[in-house]
Amino acid sequence: MKKFMMLVTFLGLATAFSWADQDRHDTDDRLVHAGEVLHQIMAAPDNGIPQEVLDHAKCIAVVPHLIKGGFVFGAEGGRGVATCRTPEGWSAPAFFSITGGNWGLQIGVEGIDLVMIIQSDRGMQRLLTSKFQIGADASVAAGPVGRHASADTDWKMNAEILTYSRAKGVFAGITLNGADVRRDDDSMRAFYGPGVAIHDVLHGRVPPPPAAAPFLDAVRGAKEQAAAAR
Repeated sequence: MKKFMMLVTFLGLATAFSWADQDRHDTDDRLVHAGEVLHQIMAAPDNGIPQEVLDHAKCIAVVPHLIKGGFVFGAEGGRGVATCRTPEGWSAPAFFSITGGNWGLQIGVEGIDLVMIIQSDRGMQRLLTSKFQIGADASVAAGPVGRHASADTDWKMNAEILTYSRAKGVFAGITLNGADVRRDDDSMRAFYGPGVAIHDVLHGRVPPPPAAAPFLDAVRGAKEQAAAAR
């Protein structure tokens, strides 16, 4: 009986370590894909996020491969990563999940990359909470697309979050209402270990691990790409 209990304990620990390794692999993979999405969007001729929007951004969040067909976000693809501006530069990444929402004509496509530009302190505070709903708790609007934002400043004043989508190579602003954004505690724990709070990460109190480089380099490079295309 004692040997059996030891075997059960060993198998349990082995399974836990295996899940932890997989979770860490998933977070690293998400950072790489999020960086690729941002780089590819900014490299699109005359069709990226305007430099004025990037200059105004408090936080940038990316969800690569949000859905894979159907009417709702797939659980596997509805996970993203965010970074916020600090006095020292962009923060270490924080992880979140997103579910629900109304995508209109985007329904049924193979997969969608989502970019959210949080452009106010209030919007940033929403990102720090355990859960909020886009459109209800935080105002949202389709982001302007192109090398320059319109002279009209409505995009600055009327929404806490600007949203963009890319599907089948087509990049455009999109209004995403009703989506629930939640803190991804499992990914935070897998990436940073236990006891690291999301507000400490996004306020710049936690140094970014080396695995964060693909995403953070893309965020820093986005502004340079926009400026080079002017």
